Formats: sequence, C-alpha cells, structure tokens
Amino acid sequence: MPTPSTTKIRPRTLVRASGGPRYAVALAVDALGTGLLRPFLLLYGVTVLRLSAPATGIGMTVGVVMGLVCMPAVGRWLDRGARSTVVAASMLVRVAGVALLLATPAGHVGLFATAALLLGIGNQAWPAAHAALVATVAHGRERDTALAAGRALRNAGMGVGALIATACLAGGTTALQALAAVTGLAYLTAAALAWSVHLHAHPAAAQAEDMDGETGPAPRMRALLSANVIYVFCLNVPEIALPLILVTQLHASPMWSAAIFVANTVLVVTLQVPVTVLMARFSRRTVLALSGVVLTASYLGFLAATSLGHGWGAPAVAAVSVVCTIGEIVYAGSATALVAALAPAHVLGRALARFQLSTGFGLAVSPMAITALAPHGPAALWGSLAAATLVSAGAVATEKDQVAPVNRVAPPS
Repeated sequence: MPTPSTTKIRPRTLVRASGGPRYAVALAVDALGTGLLRPFLLLYGVTVLRLSAPATGIGMTVGVVMGLVCMPAVGRWLDRGARSTVVAASMLVRVAGVALLLATPAGHVGLFATAALLLGIGNQAWPAAHAALVATVAHGRERDTALAAGRALRNAGMGVGALIATACLAGGTTALQALAAVTGLAYLTAAALAWSVHLHAHPAAAQAEDMDGETGPAPRMRALLSANVIYVFCLNVPEIALPLILVTQLHASPMWSAAIFVANTVLVVTLQVPVTVLMARFSRRTVLALSGVVLTASYLGFLAATSLGHGWGAPAVAAVSVVCTIGEIVYAGSATALVAALAPAHVLGRALARFQLSTGFGLAVSPMAITALAPHGPAALWGSLAAATLVSAGAVATEKDQVAPVNRVAPPS
C-alpha cells in the first residue's frame, strides 16, 4: 500500500541529516581521491610496477575479497557506539594502502597485493560506517534521502576524479604516481574532517529504547541478503558487461561504452535523491522489489538490442542502459534504507556489516560471472541475469519484515 510521503528536498536539512557540512566535505574529498586512483589501479600495477595483467588482477581481487573479512569486526565496533571514528578509520587504512603502493618496488606482486588489501578493507568498511553515521543523525524517510544524497555526492566526486585522472594519463608512469600521492592526501584530509565531526552513539540507550528491551542478534534477512548478491550485478553492467558486449560482439566503437558510463554517472548524480523522494510514498520493500523488476526488464532489453546487430545494436544498447540505470537508482535508494529500518538500534552495525558482506561478495563475483557467460552468447548472459534478478525480486517481495523500532541515538557531541 502506498504511504504518504512528507519528505521534501531541502538542501540545508539534507546536509544536516547527512552528517553536517564538514562531513559532507569529507565525503566529497574522499570520493574525489577515490576517482583519481581506483579506476586506474590495474593500470598502475601494469605500467608503474611492471606486473603482468593477470598477477595485477589477482592481487586486486584478493584485496577486495579479503577486505570482506573485516566486516564482522566493523559491525561490532559500530554497535559499541563508534560512528565518525569508524568512517575516519576506513579512510586512514586507505592512506596506508596508498603509501604502501607508492613504496612498492617494480615487480613486487606481494606488496602490491598487500596495498590492494588495505585499500579493499577501507572500501568495504566505509559503506557500513557511513550508513550507521547517517542513521545516527537522521530517521525515517529523511534518513533514506540523506543516504541517497551521500551516494549522489560520492558518484559526482568519483566522476570528477576520474576525469582529472584521465586527462593526466598522458604523463605516463610519473602521472600515475602523482595521482596516487594526491589520492593519499585526499584520504588523509577526508579522515581528519570525518573524525572532527565527533559523532558517537550510546549503545546502552539505544538498547533501552528498542522494543521490549530486546537484546537479540541482528535480523537474519536471508532472502534480502541473498537477493542483494544478484541485485549488485547491476553496478557492474555499465563498467564490464556493456563494454564487453559492445566491443566483442557488436564490434562497436569504444566511444559507445564511454558515453554509457558517463550517462550512468550523470543520471545517478542528478536523479538519485529525487527518485528516492518520489519512491518514499511506497514501502521500502516494495520499492526494492520494483527495482528488481526494472532491472529484469532492462536485461531483457539488452538481449533484444544485441539481436539488432552491428548497425542499430549499439544505439539500442545505449537507450536500454538508461532503463538499467533507473533500476540501479531505485535499488540503491531502497536497499540500505530497508536494512537500516529493519535493524534494532543496538545491532544496527552488525546488520549493515552483513549487508555489506553480501554487496561486496556480489561485486567480487559479478565480473567473473559476466565474463564467463558472455562468450556463450547474449541469451546466456542477459537471460541468466534476468531470471536470477526476477527470482531475487520475488524473494524480496515475499520475505516477512521483522520491523525494528525507530533507531534513536545520541546527537553529535
């Protein structure tokens, strides 16, 4: 059933609900630094450190997967009340990763993998820590909008960083090393700004305000977490699946892939908050299930578009990618918000950590799954993604909520 929405986009209120002006600047600086290096980390390993592409790729994958191991500890730390400290720590560990990357001699794959591990730990810990911080200062639909605003700001910062880095790549290895150094400084600055917010929650008070004084574990959310592994494949469609299909199967210019990626970024930055506000009239679970239906339709659209062949295939894929991005926006605006709404305050950190585990796992396996399915033809790739996503949407829609009370925690000190 639709529910009336009282959420409106008020910039000043949105900044406050997102952690305040200093925290917003910290997010922007952190995203800018991430955009400078993360898209070119593979290139750094190959050109600066003279590692083989397979060795570099394996080191990066190991870093991402092993970074997930830290999530249970991050969840427990958050549930002890830490907020801005965890966010700052996720940024500082990436400073250490960049420093190690700069100190790694050519040909040393072990140190590169360790640097990738530190970067992976920071990248995995940050989303849960950020969501917990926002849930501390904002509640209800205001919290959902603040989370959406954070995602839009992060995509904007990463997009600008990637554009700057692309323009600097003509400088060769020296430019890549300089970009890494600037990234480290950006992470350090962002960590200092995030820590200065001094936001902490009081777990005892949160537990006392939970319904009937419940002290049990975080809600299981089995269907939601399992479905999320499939849902997050949509985040790698513009970066991996579409370039692969456009170049290898439709023999289209790489410019089509670049245009789709830019359009995806622009749409997320401009529409993430308005779409989240618009969808606030429906329950979060309904919206999340709807996003799965939209993503399924887009995958079937890609299947149809690729059948058009070389002439009209690329423009059709580009048009369908807009539908896929809308599905991504609806998914991103409802998934974390649903987890935050379901989790009792005293186990919010552990619930968000478990959700990030499913997200990180999906992001880690999706490139392998996409590249394994693609050689078997469009039907194998897009048909499999459509079927899995539709089943996931059904699981989300039918899972019963164990609704948590309103998460009320201490304001910033």
